[in-house]
Amino acid sequence: MFDPVISFTAGLITALAGPLGSTALAIVVFTVLVRLLLLPLSVMQARGERDRIRLAPELQRLKKRHGRNPERLQRELAALYARERTSPLAGCLPSVAQMPFMMVTYQVFVSSTIAGQANALLTHGLLGVPLGQQFAGTVAGFGLISGPTLVFAGLFLLLLAVAWITSRRMRRTMSEDLQPAALRRVLPLLPYGTVLVAAVLPLAAGVYLLVTTAWTAGEKAVLHRPALAGG
Repeated sequence: MFDPVISFTAGLITALAGPLGSTALAIVVFTVLVRLLLLPLSVMQARGERDRIRLAPELQRLKKRHGRNPERLQRELAALYARERTSPLAGCLPSVAQMPFMMVTYQVFVSSTIAGQANALLTHGLLGVPLGQQFAGTVAGFGLISGPTLVFAGLFLLLLAVAWITSRRMRRTMSEDLQPAALRRVLPLLPYGTVLVAAVLPLAAGVYLLVTTAWTAGEKAVLHRPALAGG
Protein backbone atom coordinates (compact mmCIF):
# COMPACT_ATOMS: atom_id res chain seq x y z
CA MET A 1 0.00 0.00 0.00
CA PHE A 2 2.88 2.35 0.83
CA ASP A 3 4.99 1.42 -2.21
CA PRO A 4 3.80 4.27 -4.46
CA VAL A 5 4.23 6.74 -1.57
CA ILE A 6 7.74 5.43 -0.83
CA SER A 7 8.65 5.69 -4.50
CA PHE A 8 7.27 9.23 -4.70
CA THR A 9 9.14 10.27 -1.53
CA ALA A 10 12.42 8.83 -2.76
CA GLY A 11 11.94 10.63 -6.08
CA LEU A 12 11.14 13.91 -4.32
CA ILE A 13 14.24 13.69 -2.09
CA THR A 14 16.38 12.83 -5.12
CA ALA A 15 14.93 15.77 -7.05
CA LEU A 16 15.63 18.12 -4.16
CA ALA A 17 19.16 16.76 -3.76
CA GLY A 18 20.08 17.76 -7.31
CA PRO A 19 19.96 21.57 -6.99
CA LEU A 20 20.87 21.46 -3.29
CA GLY A 21 23.95 19.32 -3.92
CA SER A 22 23.30 17.18 -0.82
CA THR A 23 20.84 14.40 -0.03
CA ALA A 24 21.11 15.16 3.70
CA LEU A 25 20.14 18.77 3.02
CA ALA A 26 17.32 17.51 0.81
CA ILE A 27 15.99 15.54 3.79
CA VAL A 28 16.06 18.74 5.86
CA VAL A 29 14.09 20.60 3.18
CA PHE A 30 11.69 17.67 2.82
CA THR A 31 11.09 17.72 6.57
CA VAL A 32 10.40 21.46 6.55
CA LEU A 33 7.91 20.95 3.70
CA VAL A 34 6.16 18.23 5.71
CA ARG A 35 5.93 20.46 8.77
CA LEU A 36 4.59 23.36 6.70
CA LEU A 37 1.95 20.98 5.37
CA LEU A 38 1.03 20.08 8.95
CA LEU A 39 1.08 23.68 10.18
CA PRO A 40 -2.74 24.06 10.18
CA LEU A 41 -2.94 21.08 12.55
CA SER A 42 -0.30 22.66 14.77
CA VAL A 43 -2.35 25.84 14.95
CA MET A 44 -5.34 23.70 15.91
CA GLN A 45 -3.20 22.06 18.60
CA ALA A 46 -2.25 25.46 20.03
CA ARG A 47 -5.89 26.48 20.13
CA GLY A 48 -6.74 23.19 21.82
CA GLU A 49 -4.15 23.83 24.51
CA ARG A 50 -5.47 27.33 25.13
CA ASP A 51 -9.00 25.91 25.35
CA ARG A 52 -7.78 23.31 27.84
CA ILE A 53 -6.31 26.00 30.06
CA ARG A 54 -9.40 28.18 29.74
CA LEU A 55 -11.74 25.30 30.56
CA ALA A 56 -9.64 23.94 33.44
CA PRO A 57 -11.78 25.50 36.21
CA GLU A 58 -15.00 24.18 34.65
CA LEU A 59 -13.47 20.72 34.18
CA GLN A 60 -12.47 20.62 37.84
CA ARG A 61 -15.97 21.71 38.88
CA LEU A 62 -17.56 18.92 36.84
CA LYS A 63 -15.15 16.33 38.22
CA LYS A 64 -15.93 17.34 41.79
CA ARG A 65 -19.68 17.34 41.15
CA HIS A 66 -19.95 14.09 39.14
CA GLY A 67 -16.75 12.26 40.09
CA ARG A 68 -18.73 9.40 41.64
CA ASN A 69 -20.87 8.99 38.54
CA PRO A 70 -18.52 8.31 35.59
CA GLU A 71 -21.31 8.06 33.01
CA ARG A 72 -22.82 11.40 34.05
CA LEU A 73 -19.33 12.95 34.10
CA GLN A 74 -18.61 11.78 30.56
CA ARG A 75 -21.92 13.21 29.34
CA GLU A 76 -21.24 16.54 31.00
CA LEU A 77 -17.70 16.68 29.61
CA ALA A 78 -18.93 15.83 26.11
CA ALA A 79 -21.57 18.57 26.37
CA LEU A 80 -18.95 21.06 27.55
CA TYR A 81 -16.58 20.28 24.67
CA ALA A 82 -19.44 20.44 22.17
CA ARG A 83 -20.60 23.78 23.59
CA GLU A 84 -17.09 25.20 23.42
CA ARG A 85 -16.45 23.67 19.97
CA THR A 86 -13.26 21.94 21.03
CA SER A 87 -12.03 18.42 21.77
CA PRO A 88 -9.63 16.84 24.27
CA LEU A 89 -7.98 15.12 21.30
CA ALA A 90 -7.17 18.33 19.42
CA GLY A 91 -3.63 18.40 20.79
CA CYS A 92 -2.84 14.90 19.49
CA LEU A 93 -3.52 15.56 15.81
CA PRO A 94 -0.06 16.82 14.70
CA SER A 95 1.75 13.92 16.37
CA VAL A 96 -0.61 11.35 14.88
CA ALA A 97 -0.53 12.98 11.44
CA GLN A 98 3.25 12.93 11.35
CA MET A 99 3.63 9.20 12.01
CA PRO A 100 2.99 8.13 8.37
CA PHE A 101 5.66 10.59 7.17
CA MET A 102 8.19 9.13 9.60
CA MET A 103 7.28 5.59 8.54
CA VAL A 104 7.70 6.44 4.87
CA THR A 105 11.05 8.16 5.46
CA TYR A 106 12.25 5.13 7.41
CA GLN A 107 11.22 2.77 4.61
CA VAL A 108 12.95 4.91 1.99
CA PHE A 109 16.28 4.44 3.75
CA VAL A 110 15.98 0.79 4.75
CA SER A 111 14.69 -0.53 1.43
CA SER A 112 17.42 -2.01 -0.79
CA THR A 113 15.14 -1.60 -3.80
CA ILE A 114 12.43 0.92 -4.62
CA ALA A 115 10.03 0.39 -7.53
CA GLY A 116 12.10 -2.62 -8.61
CA GLN A 117 15.37 -0.70 -8.83
CA ALA A 118 18.38 -0.42 -6.53
CA ASN A 119 17.91 2.31 -3.94
CA ALA A 120 20.60 4.81 -4.94
CA LEU A 121 19.87 7.02 -1.91
CA LEU A 122 21.56 4.44 0.32
CA THR A 123 24.90 5.29 -1.27
CA HIS A 124 24.60 9.01 -0.45
CA GLY A 125 26.08 10.19 2.79
CA LEU A 126 26.54 12.84 5.44
CA LEU A 127 30.16 13.67 6.29
CA GLY A 128 31.22 10.34 4.89
CA VAL A 129 28.57 8.22 6.61
CA PRO A 130 25.99 6.53 4.32
CA LEU A 131 22.49 7.80 5.05
CA GLY A 132 21.26 4.21 5.20
CA GLN A 133 23.74 3.34 7.93
CA GLN A 134 22.67 2.69 11.54
CA PHE A 135 24.63 3.50 14.68
CA ALA A 136 25.33 -0.13 15.60
CA GLY A 137 26.63 -0.89 12.12
CA THR A 138 28.83 2.19 12.21
CA VAL A 139 30.38 1.20 15.54
CA ALA A 140 30.90 -2.37 14.30
CA GLY A 141 32.50 -1.22 11.08
CA PHE A 142 34.59 1.75 12.21
CA GLY A 143 34.92 1.42 15.99
CA LEU A 144 33.49 3.41 18.86
CA ILE A 145 35.99 6.24 18.43
CA SER A 146 35.96 7.18 14.76
CA GLY A 147 34.84 9.92 12.42
CA PRO A 148 31.64 8.17 11.29
CA THR A 149 30.69 7.38 14.90
CA LEU A 150 31.24 11.04 15.81
CA VAL A 151 28.64 11.98 13.19
CA PHE A 152 26.08 9.92 15.09
CA ALA A 153 27.36 11.36 18.38
CA GLY A 154 26.75 14.87 17.03
CA LEU A 155 23.22 13.87 16.01
CA PHE A 156 22.55 12.43 19.48
CA LEU A 157 23.87 15.57 21.20
CA LEU A 158 21.64 17.80 19.07
CA LEU A 159 18.65 15.58 19.84
CA LEU A 160 19.52 15.76 23.54
CA ALA A 161 19.59 19.56 23.35
CA VAL A 162 16.17 19.69 21.67
CA ALA A 163 14.80 17.14 24.17
CA TRP A 164 16.08 19.23 27.10
CA ILE A 165 14.37 22.35 25.74
CA THR A 166 11.14 20.44 25.15
CA SER A 167 11.24 18.77 28.57
CA ARG A 168 11.91 22.06 30.33
CA ARG A 169 8.92 23.67 28.66
CA MET A 170 6.70 20.73 29.55
CA ARG A 171 7.64 21.04 33.22
CA ARG A 172 6.74 24.74 33.16
CA THR A 173 3.39 24.33 31.44
CA MET A 174 1.92 21.18 32.99
CA SER A 175 -1.04 21.77 35.25
CA GLU A 176 -0.99 20.35 38.76
CA ASP A 177 -4.79 20.38 38.78
CA LEU A 178 -5.37 18.49 35.52
CA GLN A 179 -2.48 16.00 35.48
CA PRO A 180 -1.63 13.41 38.15
CA ALA A 181 1.72 13.67 39.90
CA ALA A 182 2.98 10.43 38.31
CA LEU A 183 2.16 11.76 34.85
CA ARG A 184 3.92 15.04 35.58
CA ARG A 185 7.05 13.07 36.45
CA VAL A 186 6.97 10.79 33.40
CA LEU A 187 5.91 13.12 30.58
CA PRO A 188 9.00 15.40 30.72
CA LEU A 189 11.19 12.32 30.25
CA LEU A 190 9.53 11.26 27.00
CA PRO A 191 11.34 13.76 24.72
CA TYR A 192 14.64 12.06 25.58
CA GLY A 193 13.30 8.93 23.91
CA THR A 194 14.16 10.50 20.55
CA VAL A 195 17.84 9.74 21.23
CA LEU A 196 17.06 6.05 21.75
CA VAL A 197 14.92 6.00 18.61
CA ALA A 198 17.66 7.65 16.55
CA ALA A 199 20.14 5.05 17.79
CA VAL A 200 18.26 2.30 15.93
CA LEU A 201 17.17 4.32 12.88
CA PRO A 202 19.16 4.88 9.69
CA LEU A 203 21.06 8.16 9.73
CA ALA A 204 18.61 9.68 7.23
CA ALA A 205 15.63 9.02 9.48
CA GLY A 206 17.65 10.40 12.41
CA VAL A 207 18.19 13.63 10.48
CA TYR A 208 14.45 13.79 9.82
CA LEU A 209 13.78 13.20 13.52
CA LEU A 210 16.18 15.97 14.56
CA VAL A 211 14.69 18.54 12.19
CA THR A 212 11.08 17.70 13.01
CA THR A 213 11.62 17.76 16.80
CA ALA A 214 13.53 21.05 16.54
CA TRP A 215 10.70 22.45 14.43
CA THR A 216 8.19 21.31 17.05
CA ALA A 217 10.16 23.02 19.83
CA GLY A 218 10.30 26.27 17.88
CA GLU A 219 6.68 25.99 16.83
CA LYS A 220 5.53 25.59 20.43
CA ALA A 221 7.62 28.59 21.49
CA VAL A 222 5.74 30.70 18.92
CA LEU A 223 2.24 29.27 18.84
CA HIS A 224 1.94 28.49 22.55
CA ARG A 225 3.64 31.52 24.02
CA PRO A 226 1.68 33.31 26.79
CA ALA A 227 1.31 36.44 24.68
CA LEU A 228 -0.97 34.51 22.32
CA ALA A 229 -3.00 32.85 25.03
CA GLY A 230 -5.70 35.44 24.94
CA GLY A 231 -5.85 35.60 21.15
